[in-house]
Amino acid sequence: MLDTLQKTINYRFKDQALLECAMTHKSCKKLFNNERLEFLGDAVVDLVVGEYLFDRFPRYQEGKLSKIRASIVNEEGLTILSKAIGLNQCIYLSASEESNHGREKPSILADAFEALIGAIFLESGFEEAKRIILFWVKKFYDSIDFDQIISDYKTSLQELTQAQFGVIPEYILLQEMGPDHKKSFKMAIQIAGKEYAQATGTSKKQAQQECAKIAYKILQHS
Repeated sequence: MLDTLQKTINYRFKDQALLECAMTHKSCKKLFNNERLEFLGDAVVDLVVGEYLFDRFPRYQEGKLSKIRASIVNEEGLTILSKAIGLNQCIYLSASEESNHGREKPSILADAFEALIGAIFLESGFEEAKRIILFWVKKFYDSIDFDQIISDYKTSLQELTQAQFGVIPEYILLQEMGPDHKKSFKMAIQIAGKEYAQATGTSKKQAQQECAKIAYKILQHS
């Protein structure tokens, strides 16, 4: 499967161990996993997509560009790219994570995409990572009406609370549940000292987005 992946992205790793690391989820309990590469790839993806949008939409202000970028680089957006290149078939998972449908979890797929980009960046540098990111971003997002896909409630809520209250929302981790291979996170959101929502997700980011979505709708109708 790794050979097929490399053909799909038109990139052949000189160090196959680096690719294996990028595809190894932490549930495997090996001496290595893709968390550090995911951290690195996250920064590279953000920069490349940010530059792409900056050039493509010269009249858009920072707030709108941030929303559009968030709609592409969030878990849902990266999962689309991850499945398109077949990462869901390449990730190494523990037996328990496999049985829990780990290959379909947005958090795992998005992290794997970022880890892959981090590995390419480490081996071949920024321009090669940029080439691959842009090819797939343009394939799926070049002709989309971005006003239709913006769904970053955290950014929208922050703009709303700054306008209404002069403060930004505070996200509080209430509980971390489950084993390492199947964690979930319960978050709360407070605005000006008042709690507006609680939500649970398979990642902190997802739980925060759900909290923000609830709070945003409450404030819009208050």
